[in-house]
Amino acid sequence: LCIFVLSESRAISRYVLRKYKTNEVDLLREGNLKEAALVDVWTEVDAHAYNPAISPVVYECLINPLVLGIPTNQKVVDESIEKLKKVLEVYEAHLSKHKYLAGDFISFADINHFPHTCSFMATPHAVLFDSYPNVKAWWERLMAARPSIKKLSASLAPPKACFVGDIWHSGITPLICMVLSCWYR
Repeated sequence: LCIFVLSESRAISRYVLRKYKTNEVDLLREGNLKEAALVDVWTEVDAHAYNPAISPVVYECLINPLVLGIPTNQKVVDESIEKLKKVLEVYEAHLSKHKYLAGDFISFADINHFPHTCSFMATPHAVLFDSYPNVKAWWERLMAARPSIKKLSASLAPPKACFVGDIWHSGITPLICMVLSCWYR
């Protein structure tokens, strides 16, 4: 018996997308080398720039106080917001020329931003997106792309759904898998 185990959320998500890919749904854009490379680039930007800037705000404003009972560390929030502003400037410039991150199509790169951005929008700092009209428009397009995405995001409203099982301790894999399953509906 051979057991296949994946433990990294992006690897798990890519596996699911490849396994269930259809002609109508190819969020990795593997049929086009250039588009696939752009999906990869923006997935890496998410992992190494966007998430490190936005996730501390989510943890400090939602997870720590509402789930763990730990007071918000405002210094961490302020530092993270400054980092996030720099990242959003890059996104703003890019999204002024493109509808979505990897081009004019929704891809895994966009969906990968869903968990932390959705949670960020439940913080007092959500108004930050108002300063970046192209980023805000991208987020609104992404939220409107599928009725199931809107339904999923509504079910994640704090404080009830900030903590689903061990989702925040074990990574974002369960949430990304829920988003991907919504895409196929």
